[in-house]
This record gives sequence, structure tokens and C-alpha cells, in this order.
Amino acid sequence: MRTFAALLCLLLSAPSDAVEMEKLSLSSGHEMPVVGLGTGAINRADEVDRAITSALGIGYRHIDTAFSYGNEAAIGQAVKRWLAQGGKRQDLFLTSKLPNQANRPDSVERYLNKSLADLGMDYVDMYLIHLPFGVKEGKDMTPMQQDGREILEDDVDHVAIWKEMEKQVKSGRAKSIGVSNFNEAQISKIYDSAQIKPSNLQVESHVYLQQPALQKFCKDKNIVMTAYAPLGSQNTRNYLHKGTAKELPPAAELPIVKRLAKKYNKSTSQILLRHSVQNGLVVIPKSINPTRQKDNISLFDFKLTDDEMKQLDSLDKGEQGRVYDFLAWYKDLDKNKQYPFGKI
Repeated sequence: MRTFAALLCLLLSAPSDAVEMEKLSLSSGHEMPVVGLGTGAINRADEVDRAITSALGIGYRHIDTAFSYGNEAAIGQAVKRWLAQGGKRQDLFLTSKLPNQANRPDSVERYLNKSLADLGMDYVDMYLIHLPFGVKEGKDMTPMQQDGREILEDDVDHVAIWKEMEKQVKSGRAKSIGVSNFNEAQISKIYDSAQIKPSNLQVESHVYLQQPALQKFCKDKNIVMTAYAPLGSQNTRNYLHKGTAKELPPAAELPIVKRLAKKYNKSTSQILLRHSVQNGLVVIPKSINPTRQKDNISLFDFKLTDDEMKQLDSLDKGEQGRVYDFLAWYKDLDKNKQYPFGKI
């Protein structure tokens, strides 16, 4: 049986059939690849190394990470090796995020510098405020906890934090800036006072949670919307919401998705991702499996019809479809001033 290293070596030495990646223009003047590799919850160093190395070999040039994922140093090592083998930094699009224990103006530069040091980079291509609500900072840049849960701050000044985010662009440490998990009102407050407008919003989005009003809002404001959990994160859904009204069948098992996969000779994941991409979103599916990684990036040689798009649009469940409401990790989060999500 071939080892992963041997298979990967074979993959990287094979004639290149890399996908011609589509990109979206950002209001910052830069371009963002439409498909990226999500790395949340990939935190074992060996798995991170395998995931990044195989993804870069397949043709991924967009990698999404965050301070809170705890994997930036391992990602940096894999990217450094790729660069040493002839890869070019300007071909990469790296996203990182300000964690919510740093949701105060005087922490922005300190945390970005830490991420840059771990990644071994002079700049990131996108820097996002990860969450709109804040938690108290403990020792060594970790969240302060009580009874196993992070301690919430009463309020967060998004406008003041954004001014510091703008300084990171002016300094060259970030090419573009944006937000993650923010709602329309929270984005508007930043947008209306910003010198450098948010160019990206990263939120949970898949067929069960399409957020059409938020999509329109972003298009009207020239904000590119990135979908995390674009396949629905079924395993997480069962873990967080077992026995509740949010429990839904895996999107990949829905009859319409299976029919379309058969019609186009594609995987069900490719159908779900194509739906998001065709709606104008960036997608960042997570996988450490090279075969699935290649499937997830191979979305540009077919197109769903308008009627098929409408059928998939009709699967939207609104707030009932949300997986990541964060309520399991923070006590009384839904009572916090900056909690961004609505109720079922």
C-alpha cells in the first residue's frame, strides 16, 4: 500500500491539470479566488500539513484560517515548503481573523502580528473580525473562561476596532479587510463610518441557510460574501442540535441533489458548491482528503440551469437551517448586545 507521502509525490509530479480558478473582484482592488480551503477544526499538525500540501498541489491558492483555529503555525510551515519548491506568494490568497478575545482597538495589531509570525508572512490577503461579540482576554492571548465557557464582554465598539483594521491595510499587513458572522445592522454601522469599506463578509451559508436578504445587501454594498460550512456541516449539526427542530437530513442526500449529481456526472458536494458559486458566493469547503479536495475545486466545467437553481433555492430553511449559532459555547450569548442571529 502506498503511503500518503508517496501518493502526494505522484500527484505533484504528474502533468498539471489544475483547474482554471475563477476569481471575484473586491472593493479593495484585489481579487479573491472563488474556491478556498477551509481549515477550521483541522488542528493536528500532521493533518494540517497533509491538507495544505495536497491542496496546493491540486491547485488551491486560497486558504482560510484564523487565530482561533490554532493551526496557523502548521499552515505556515506547509506554505513555506511550497514556496521553497517554486510557489509564488503573490499567487496565494491567505485569510486570517481577529479572535473575539481581541475585540478591542488596542489588540488588533498585536494579534495580527502574532498571526503573521505564525504563518511566516509579511501580510495576509484578507483580515476579518471573526465574531461581533467579545470575550475577556486571559493569559497568553487565550480567552478567559469560567466553568468551561468563555466570559462574554458586555459590549464591543465595532467602529473603533474597524479604525484599527484600516491601519493594518495602510501599514501593508493586510491587503483587504472584512467581517465574519456579522448581521446587516452591524455591517452598516461599520460601513457608514469607514474610510476603507469592508470588502468581504464570511458567514455560514448552504442550501438550508441561504440568507437571500443578506446576499442582496452584500451585492448592493459591493461586499463579496464567503460561505463557510457550504455543504451544511451535517456531523456538526447532529452534534449541536440533536433532537431539536434544527435537525435536518444531510443536504447531499436530498433527491434533487442526487438527481442533479447523476445528470451532470458530478458528486453531490459539487452540486451543492456549484449552487453557491453560481449565486455569486465564494466557498471554503474543508477537507483533508485529496480526492474530495479535487472534487470541491472542480466546479467550473458545468452550469446549473435557472430552473435547477430555483429548485435548490427552495430548500432554504431560514434560521431553522443554521448550524453555528454559537449558543453551546457561551452562557446567555443570545442576551448579549452583539449577538447577531435571529430566533427560529
